[in-house]
Amino acid sequence: MASLTTKTVEKIVRTALPGLTNDGDGLYLKISRTGSASWIFRFKLAGRSRDMGLGRHPEVSLAAARDKAADARRLSRVGIDPLQNRDEELERQRVEKETERLALEAAKVKAKNFKEVAADYISTHRAGWKNPKHTQQWENTLATYAFKVIGHLPAHQVGIEHVLKILTPIWAKKPETANRLRNRIELVLDAAKARGLRDGENPARWRGHLDKLLPPRKKIHTVRHHPAMSWAELPDFMVKIGESEELSFKALRFTILTACRTSEVLGATWGEVDLGAGVWTIPASRMKAGREHRVPLSGAASELIASLPRIVGNNYLFPGARRKRPLSNMAMLMALRRMGRDDITTHGFRSTFRDWASEVTHHPREVCEQALAHVVENAVEAAYRRGDLFEKRQRLMGDWAAYATGVEDQKQSA
Repeated sequence: MASLTTKTVEKIVRTALPGLTNDGDGLYLKISRTGSASWIFRFKLAGRSRDMGLGRHPEVSLAAARDKAADARRLSRVGIDPLQNRDEELERQRVEKETERLALEAAKVKAKNFKEVAADYISTHRAGWKNPKHTQQWENTLATYAFKVIGHLPAHQVGIEHVLKILTPIWAKKPETANRLRNRIELVLDAAKARGLRDGENPARWRGHLDKLLPPRKKIHTVRHHPAMSWAELPDFMVKIGESEELSFKALRFTILTACRTSEVLGATWGEVDLGAGVWTIPASRMKAGREHRVPLSGAASELIASLPRIVGNNYLFPGARRKRPLSNMAMLMALRRMGRDDITTHGFRSTFRDWASEVTHHPREVCEQALAHVVENAVEAAYRRGDLFEKRQRLMGDWAAYATGVEDQKQSA
């Protein structure tokens, strides 16, 4: 029978004498040596006496302590350890709370919209992109075409209907842009799936998805070439630019003689050139295809390099005005504009070279393509191609230099 009252409990607590006061049925008020008060339930299980703490006073009142003691007593009478049962219940509650927390966290992460996932993808891959402009191109195309349709949508909600809404208006008008955009959306959604933000097939994938809903790009694609000079006009043009000592014109001349890309020429360093061997080795890190490319240097190209000044503290063949920097990537284009040649681009001279090689010479196609460092699209052909056709390309570039300058290439004649 209960013996304590609220008043007696308060009196015992105020007295603060260490010890146990029995309320009956195994419930005790315990005063510790420090004067703190708490509730204890004493019970026997399998012949062994056990103490079970029920909480501190006054957080747990007398009435609440009696309720807790009654619950524990019922369990002990049927052979259930109330201490173990409480621990199991606390663990169950802990697991439930953790599961709920993780579910809420997962839901919050899964609700990350496409724009946020795209930003994460760009940030993660930026370091691996060789051209800084690549990041800007990614951001611009997604912002211009994709974000207004799916930017606000959680990644897992992006479906094929959204992708079609983005691509359909530009698929025929801007096929190159549309294809790049499709690929970028596909990559972002693949990354989202890898991070557990979406399931199922990728709606931006071409094979098995969009190829059933959009016409193949080859059937609608009209190639937009870089404005290029006809090969017949080139020799006279080379005479004109050869009259200038400006570095931008020399860079342009070297670009034409090597049929290389603007970025490859402007990034060329003295350490990449071996005039004795007549070779310029462009490292993989600066090549579009990500593979080292050896460029045979004709006599005209070697002579041009030999005429270039060496600037202390600047290792570039074509140093810019800023310390340790090459010419601006606009330098050659601006040189063309000063000549009144807005109708052509620097990159277009690669087309001039290719047209000349096809229409005037008997050099094999694969040699011409290798000279332009084009990737072999045929997987079987690529697998069997081991060498870089350097000697054959030497002859090709010698013929090109002889045609462009009107002077027989000395390396060829030797």
